Amino acid sequence: MTGSYERFAEIYDDLMIEDIPYDRYIELIEMAIGSIEEKRILDVGCGTGLLSTNLAQLGGEVTAVDLSSKMLEIASHRAKALNVAVNFKQMPMQEMSGFSGFDLAIIPIDSLNYCLQKEDVETTFQHIYQALNHNGVLLFDVHSTFKTDVIFMESPFVYDDGNIAYIWQTEAGEEAHQVDSEIIFYVQAPNGLYERFEEQHQQRTFPIEEYVQMLEKSGFKIERIFADWEDEAPEEDSERIFFQVRK
Repeated sequence: MTGSYERFAEIYDDLMIEDIPYDRYIELIEMAIGSIEEKRILDVGCGTGLLSTNLAQLGGEVTAVDLSSKMLEIASHRAKALNVAVNFKQMPMQEMSGFSGFDLAIIPIDSLNYCLQKEDVETTFQHIYQALNHNGVLLFDVHSTFKTDVIFMESPFVYDDGNIAYIWQTEAGEEAHQVDSEIIFYVQAPNGLYERFEEQHQQRTFPIEEYVQMLEKSGFKIERIFADWEDEAPEEDSERIFFQVRK
């Protein structure tokens, strides 16, 4: 799993809130399990805790897992500021153990794509299967192969909002549907000067049918596969694929 998000964690929210409809993710969760209140929820790849804290505010009993200590530090501060209880754990998703009794697990915002090897994806599914109650639901999203193979290969991508700027270069990785990224950031400091830092990230996805095979091998039953935040079947040029499966 490659991509530390350590320095990037500090500006992650500013960039992601513009692109990710977190309220829609809550709606998708409610479509899958009904009311969030009193549900035990496992948030895998929780990042800075935006979803974790929202779910806790809605009455969920949330445990949140992430590999990045910096992400979890920010998430913990967020939970304290909002006066909500979230149980944060630092570990790779493919090494999760000791979890049980959950009604829902989520792997949001393409976090699963940081598992570069198929074996790690399968192991993650198996750990989550063990963590869920009978009839429990797993909801997650991943990049489509169209996004990794076509859209991401159209770099460089440039962004500048006056406070944060970046130049994002990508290239095809060693494995099929793998993207290796190098991002140079310029972030304005309080004194008006800009700080420069770099991040390297690797992500990989798999065709839909391979995810289905891995899920079914782990014991899950497929309920819904949809794309791009809408309850519609994926198409050739869909960018984000969602899976809703049940134990």
